[in-house]
Amino acid sequence: MSSKCQFDSENIFAGRESMVKEVLNKKINEQKIVVDELYNLKKNRKVYSQQPNSNIFFLADRRQCLCSCKHELDNMKKELLDI
Repeated sequence: MSSKCQFDSENIFAGRESMVKEVLNKKINEQKIVVDELYNLKKNRKVYSQQPNSNIFFLADRRQCLCSCKHELDNMKKELLDI
């Protein structure tokens, strides 16, 4: 009976892991789109960034936003590889 419980817990863990990978892949794809959009913006276009845990947006520097979005994308990719 203990082998049955161990098998079930392994399936549950594998299921959770695959769900986490799915969610992370979706976030990575979204972040790639954000990076591409920022990269393809004209130099004179305005960019606004949202403040954490708020609905308030402030004018931001396009290059800084692009850099931070790339950094976030890299972190997500590393996290996916660690799973």
